[in-house]
Amino acid sequence: MTDSPKFLSEAESAALVDDELALSAAREAFLATATGSTFPVVIGRSSAPENRFTLKSGSAGDLVGVKVGSFWPGNVDLPRHSSTIVLLNPATGRLSAVVEAASANAYRTAAADALAVDILARKDSRTLTVIGTGHQALHEVRAVSRVRPIDRVLVVGRRPDAARAFAADVTARTGLTAEPVDAQAGVTAADVLVTATTAREPLFDASWVRPGTHISAMGADGPGKQELPVQLYEHATLFCDLTEQSLTIGEFQHAPDAAPVQLGAVLAGTAAGRTSDDEITVFDSSGFALQDLTLAAALLRRSTAPGEAQ
Repeated sequence: MTDSPKFLSEAESAALVDDELALSAAREAFLATATGSTFPVVIGRSSAPENRFTLKSGSAGDLVGVKVGSFWPGNVDLPRHSSTIVLLNPATGRLSAVVEAASANAYRTAAADALAVDILARKDSRTLTVIGTGHQALHEVRAVSRVRPIDRVLVVGRRPDAARAFAADVTARTGLTAEPVDAQAGVTAADVLVTATTAREPLFDASWVRPGTHISAMGADGPGKQELPVQLYEHATLFCDLTEQSLTIGEFQHAPDAAPVQLGAVLAGTAAGRTSDDEITVFDSSGFALQDLTLAAALLRRSTAPGEAQ
């Protein structure tokens, strides 16, 4: 007889995940891009057109499966976002595990940013500017501050009240000094700049970016989304998670002639990362299935580790 499929509920995966687990899973996923496979993202909608979902699938080693990410904006007593990872048995194709991972998905996304910052940002980076004040932005601050000696966080938001509230929340939760600023002040002062929005047009002027800045764009994961000005690419070295996907649904869909380097190649030592302190580096994270598969596997391992709840 075959083993019964494993199941981790949202509450269980949220209790198991942390920044260390997410970063380790992200590192495994980016290294796996050298030999693993990913497939085109499928975008779907329910009978109500405002409700949408995406399917990202892939395989690497003994991991095979798909992540379903959904957004139901009308939810009132339930989260609007959800994430479900389905793992298949690589030998039989039968269901191996189902992991609900909405909370863990925020850690997974931030871990990709932390990995990019760790590889590409200047070692002395201390000022982090975040454009965006939503749920994901706090995860980005926490993850980046684990890999660089960040001592100041500048917050840029569309609404001044939201920026003030988010800055106060950052300080309360992380102990870091945080303050709201306008876009030009935030971009000009940044050693590391993170964009975490749902924007469909550039958030700032390319001329505001100082030499030596690292930029992680986390928001573009579908057709039409855009956070960065294309003029920036003339003076920057470009990196991404998956080249073809980045050019299709990521930030570089707006720069079809761009030739970004995959971060996994830099991590593996087969491509160069930052080459000087004056270089501007840009990382586009569109999110890919191997991140979800390695995250699910890590959560399942932790769930059965000695001392963890079975």
